Amino acid sequence: MSNETTKSNDLSGATNALVETLAKINQQQVEMITNGIKSSTDVFLPLSRASIELFTSVVNAVIQILQNVLTAITPKQSTGEKQPGTPGNLPSTK
Repeated sequence: MSNETTKSNDLSGATNALVETLAKINQQQVEMITNGIKSSTDVFLPLSRASIELFTSVVNAVIQILQNVLTAITPKQSTGEKQPGTPGNLPSTK
């Protein structure tokens, strides 16, 4: 009888050890997934902020360039004095 009890205890102990091992493995998998998500979030947020700042800077630079080009292309408004050769102030031919 004691032989059967020992085998039963060994089987019970082995089963408990197996269940504990599986529980630890599952817990480690959950921790790895959680840490992976946290790490990817920690990397993604600063990169997204930097990308947004870079994009904003590029757009602002393009807008400034376009404004400078338009300023150079558009004729300047006179201050009320007519320039020589413009209609209404033709040089005299006398």
